[in-house]
Amino acid sequence: MAFWHREAPVDDVDEGDLTLSDGMHSAAGPVAVGVAMKRGLEQMGVRRTAGTLLRLNQVEGFDCQGCAWPDPAPGHRHAAEFCENGAKAVTEEATKRRVTPEFFAAHPVAELAERTDYWLGQQGRITHPMVLREGASHYVPISWDDAAAMFAETMAGLGSPDEAIFYTSGRVSNEAAFAYQLMVRSLGTNNLPDCSNMCHESTSVGLAQAIGVGKGSVSLEDLYRADVIVVAGQNPGTNHPRMLSALEEAKKNGAKIIAINPLKETGLVKFRNPQTPRGMVGPGTEIADLHLPVRVNGDLALFQAIGALLVEWDALDHDFLARHTAGYEEYRDHLGSLDWDAVLRATGLSREQVTEAARMIAGSSATIYCWAMGVTQHRNAVATVREIANVAFLRGDIGKPGAGLCPVRGHSNVQGDRTMGIWEKMPGSFLDALDAATGITSPREHGLDTVDSIRAMAEGRAKVFLGMGGNFVSAAPDTAVTEEAFRGAQLTVHVSTKLNRSHVVHARQALILPTMGRSEKDLTGGVVQRVTVEDSMSAVHASHGPLEPASPHLRSEVDIVCLLATACLGEDHVVDWPRLRADYTEIRRLIAQVVPGAAAYAEKVDAPGGFVLPHGPRDTRTFPTEAGKATFAASPIDVLHVPEGRLLLQTLRSHDQFNTTIYGLDDRYRGIKGGRRVVMVHPDDAADLGLEVGGWVDLVSEWTDTETGEASERRAPWFRVVAYDQPRGCAAAYYPETNPLVPLGSTALESNCPTSKSVIVRLERVDAPTGVVGSDAGWVVPTA
Repeated sequence: MAFWHREAPVDDVDEGDLTLSDGMHSAAGPVAVGVAMKRGLEQMGVRRTAGTLLRLNQVEGFDCQGCAWPDPAPGHRHAAEFCENGAKAVTEEATKRRVTPEFFAAHPVAELAERTDYWLGQQGRITHPMVLREGASHYVPISWDDAAAMFAETMAGLGSPDEAIFYTSGRVSNEAAFAYQLMVRSLGTNNLPDCSNMCHESTSVGLAQAIGVGKGSVSLEDLYRADVIVVAGQNPGTNHPRMLSALEEAKKNGAKIIAINPLKETGLVKFRNPQTPRGMVGPGTEIADLHLPVRVNGDLALFQAIGALLVEWDALDHDFLARHTAGYEEYRDHLGSLDWDAVLRATGLSREQVTEAARMIAGSSATIYCWAMGVTQHRNAVATVREIANVAFLRGDIGKPGAGLCPVRGHSNVQGDRTMGIWEKMPGSFLDALDAATGITSPREHGLDTVDSIRAMAEGRAKVFLGMGGNFVSAAPDTAVTEEAFRGAQLTVHVSTKLNRSHVVHARQALILPTMGRSEKDLTGGVVQRVTVEDSMSAVHASHGPLEPASPHLRSEVDIVCLLATACLGEDHVVDWPRLRADYTEIRRLIAQVVPGAAAYAEKVDAPGGFVLPHGPRDTRTFPTEAGKATFAASPIDVLHVPEGRLLLQTLRSHDQFNTTIYGLDDRYRGIKGGRRVVMVHPDDAADLGLEVGGWVDLVSEWTDTETGEASERRAPWFRVVAYDQPRGCAAAYYPETNPLVPLGSTALESNCPTSKSVIVRLERVDAPTGVVGSDAGWVVPTA
């Protein structure tokens, strides 16, 4: 049996001050305003806070570094068009704290490697390019030209460009993403993994099969016009807080909302809109009309049962089915043998609860189906996305006002990056257009995604890693394996704004290339530059930063890409990299020639609020699938077997984080304060397992490779047991602390997305870490 164990950083388990309360009973409101302002004033000061936040998500301002929720149309935006977590994201970037060469001189890398991501991130903005040479104990400054030469020399020494990995975070702009993939393909590889591989890849695959487009089919206006909105596997109050304003508007217009989630999250209970008197001093708005506490991994069975009831009741849009769909008969026949016992086991719901949800959808004139990682990070995730689409097809909820499919992306430009060509499997049509527009010859062999990139590094097949943004080591699954893979590489390079764990878990040599953030003024080429981004609803708009850069030594993402490309490919390369660097409009002109639907791109983004990319299913009910129609899928109900004495763990965010960026140690909505190494367990499960609520446990994941039959375990030490209302047999804990438990080989079928929401674990009682005392607080957290 293989066994992986990663020790926790020393300051990550000092949780003697951890306390619990009954949590919040409403999201946002005056408390959120106070928290956002406090964070801003602490790190930015009064003038910088006001001047920055009032430009956030404005037409002539800059795009939020956080989630990808769309902005209202120009003329309909509030003066403060941001949420609490958006303000925190800006604060993290616009902080006055600095990580200088003197900081690196005072802290050896070995010491930094024992710190948490939270501590590392709180040190501030990196001010200079830094290098860690082989055998050295400290990062030291390096010039930009020398850094580029070091990267180019290492690339030239590889046996093949496929020995390099080029990762992208969703923070990267469209211009930088397009230039980046152009550089990578000019070098001769398609190894372009991105953060979507770890979150919504199952959506991209499932929707491409179902409707021919891997993107959602709704607009913000559609949410306001919906009759019913389904929110599945998503916690908007923490992960996409501005979505609550749209849900409130929908409720005002008469919509009903169904929340499908194992935990009863505060944001879907009540919303106190800080933009309105009712939200600040009044009672707020009740959000969910029905909460279905589905068991972890029960969504496929739930939506299939809803589909079966719709068919049984003949609550169908027969015209849509006849004119626009394929495969309905096979799907209908499959539903005829539905095993309701399997449905109830998988969902943990009663038949009455399932029927109530189906009745709401059957009576709806227009339904929107929203989902996020609670749906996409399971072995059967692609099939679940197809099942959601099946239900939408039955009701004709595609291509009509107030209806459609709405995957909510977790990072601000992850959808834009994919549009710009950041994908290891870009279709030949895109590559043909790229070659015609630029004169390069793109490789046609598919590259490596995130999981396969880690494997390639672990096996020595990949030796160089370049990351455009993000914190790959902490974001990736199977942390111990990922860290070992990094340490075995020849060179790791990170384009970053702030310090994170990926800088201190390094290859034989490492570079940190500090970049400007979205909040900062970009004068690359001696002129004021701007960039563009795409939100979750295919709207593209410009972003202009107002602040002076944190250091004169910073470069923009576009500048860094062009610098590295010139160093590797030479000044006589067919692509004029200095020209692209000097004027980003030149990149936008290439985008117009290459990206489908982006004709006149440079001109369209000049319009206030930008423009919306075309989407056949949404716009004209045309479906570019193999069948030329919206395509049903018949999927087996796959009930995940959890052995006796084990729980099914889902990893999730606290309210005080965004992805791997930890803003603080409080999860206000869930009532957990002062620590993150907690595991939420139903109180009856804790009793049955003989666990002391408030006691310490190690989390041990158990997994058997379906191909080899090899069993393996992974251990994450020192978690406190918190009693929390959720379906029996389920548990929840925060990532990235629990990412060590997610096996690299445990991925979704077809999408290869890590199964971070389906981790089988046992909880082993352990003694408290040395020096940590208990708390007098109660350890049962009532739900909202």
